[in-house]
Amino acid sequence: MSTAALTASEIEAWQPSVNPWIIALAVTLATFMEVLDTSIANVALPHISGSLSAGQDESTWVLTSYLVSNAIVLPLSGWLSSIVGRKRFYMGCVALFTISSFLCGFATSLPMLIVFRILQGAGGGGLQPSEQAILADTFSPAKRGMAFAVYGIAVVMAPAIGPTLGGWITDNFSWRWIFFVNIPVGILSLILTSRLIQDPPYLKRRKLSETKIDYIGLGFVALGLGTLQIVLDKGQREDWFESHFILVLALVSAASLIFVVWWEWRHKDPIIDLHLYKNRTFAASNFLMFMLGFALLGSTLLLPLFMQTLLGYSAELSGKALSPGGFTIMLIMPIVGFMLSRYDARKMMVFGLVALSLSLFHMATFNLQIDFRTAMLARVYQAFGLAFLFVPINTAAYAFLPREKNNAASGLMNLARNIGGSVGISFVTTMLDRRTQFHQSRLMENVTSGSPEFQARLHGITATLQAKGADLQTATRQAYALVQGTIMRQATMQAYIDDFWLLGVVIACLVPFVFLMKRPKAGGEMVVH
Repeated sequence: MSTAALTASEIEAWQPSVNPWIIALAVTLATFMEVLDTSIANVALPHISGSLSAGQDESTWVLTSYLVSNAIVLPLSGWLSSIVGRKRFYMGCVALFTISSFLCGFATSLPMLIVFRILQGAGGGGLQPSEQAILADTFSPAKRGMAFAVYGIAVVMAPAIGPTLGGWITDNFSWRWIFFVNIPVGILSLILTSRLIQDPPYLKRRKLSETKIDYIGLGFVALGLGTLQIVLDKGQREDWFESHFILVLALVSAASLIFVVWWEWRHKDPIIDLHLYKNRTFAASNFLMFMLGFALLGSTLLLPLFMQTLLGYSAELSGKALSPGGFTIMLIMPIVGFMLSRYDARKMMVFGLVALSLSLFHMATFNLQIDFRTAMLARVYQAFGLAFLFVPINTAAYAFLPREKNNAASGLMNLARNIGGSVGISFVTTMLDRRTQFHQSRLMENVTSGSPEFQARLHGITATLQAKGADLQTATRQAYALVQGTIMRQATMQAYIDDFWLLGVVIACLVPFVFLMKRPKAGGEMVVH
């Protein structure tokens, strides 16, 4: 039945033939697997490069290749679903992800692994948008908040446990098992999807023979997003625009994406439906989701890095410090989903932004003497704020869109979060490096032969080392090294404080954007156009 033959009431009345919560759990399984895979390979990279006889810089393409193909497929998922059908597209993505995971595990060279990772990223890129669209169609607007809470638990928890789980698998088995573990999950997901999920009647599948493919738009979307992801992933390592390679890719990306906006806006059958941004609630939700990815992945990178490099924690211990935050999200998100049917989503977003901002300002009070409990509670405070953001933002994004637009909308929402996460990681790592250099130069200004404090400290350390048996020359050299190490630790600590503080300011400044959204109807009822 075509969409035109359906009335608005018939579209709203459609319900799946099985319990919606069984569908939610079935599709969340594959998405958790995919999100987990974006971070689980990071810690195994040294093992992979050693096993495949690759250099460190070469091996980073194992991560970059996945992110590039993933970013390209995300905004195209709605268009691809309309051609092959959403259920078929989703199952195809799960199958491609599972098969390519199997091939990654058996790769015998770095080029082979990179090719398989590109295929894996392409399969993974269609999973999250398809799942969000399935949830938006499966649940009524009043219950959609709870459904997105289940989805949110998977998306927010997976990056937190990925590095710890990846390290454990690599240490106890082999790096190949970080790919092999996807196979049983993928097979189970395919079985459940084939039996439980069905496309709603208003999703009219277009015949490929009758579809005029926008090859120009498709090509420039791939070029623009692919080069952008490479710039974000490798920019800090290559010193950004000091590198000719990064500069050229940045110019290509900017020109391509500007052209895509102009071309797709005017095209009769666009690959990406940019006209969705005319809806101010959807546009504001996209921006907030971008910033949520920015803050989530930026801080998720900073916290374990801080604990391991400055506090001396092992990867396992830093993972234990982060894990209570994951349990907090699991506990709070369903409550938030329940509250959405009774309270204005915008007020909950404001509360979440304020709570997240305050948690980042709290992290800006860290020092080199904080204990495990302080680090753990800081993550819990942050998780509390995140729980009040992810679900309301996703729910608000679909509130004023027709249901047949859910596929296109979900691709853009997930692209916003993923690109936001990449920008956040690039931003905090660049800030950390630049601010460390700044604070180091400031602190070194006081380390001069004319400084009584420095001379007293140096003589005290030298005397202590001599008392332990070192000769004067060795003791003096070691004393200088210890002072230099102390200065580096203090400079790095100040850089972390700057990073946390700036993230807190950025999140606090987002509060006014919440009020660009329309007030949702009582009970979360959707407006049908």
